[in-house]
Amino acid sequence: QVQLVESGGGLVQAGGSLRVSCVASGLTFSRYVMGWFRQAPGKEREFVAAITFSGGSTYYADSVKGRFTISRDNAKNTVYLQMNSLKPEDTAVYYCATGPRILTVDKGHYTYWGQGTQVTVSS
Repeated sequence: QVQLVESGGGLVQAGGSLRVSCVASGLTFSRYVMGWFRQAPGKEREFVAAITFSGGSTYYADSVKGRFTISRDNAKNTVYLQMNSLKPEDTAVYYCATGPRILTVDKGHYTYWGQGTQVTVSS
């Protein structure tokens, strides 16, 4: 079955950087769009970034544009989210997800989800 396993979360000070990773198995990784979402306590899960099959196109939420970078390594079945200039409001559980064949911000189009990794940014 499809499995997505995130790692790399942790505690970082505001202004710092962190990279989270997600390893996928049970699917032909290079055929799927990959996305990152996040969910803060008491809030809905929101779109962060997405990347196409080859990595040639990416899309970001306005709140992270210019600070976060999504990338993928199809040989390793892995997608990354490099997070720079982190802010306390970036604190959330970060989830990777897949399922769609086109870039979309709609979480309803993502079929498979990881268990999430906690990112905490202290002020």
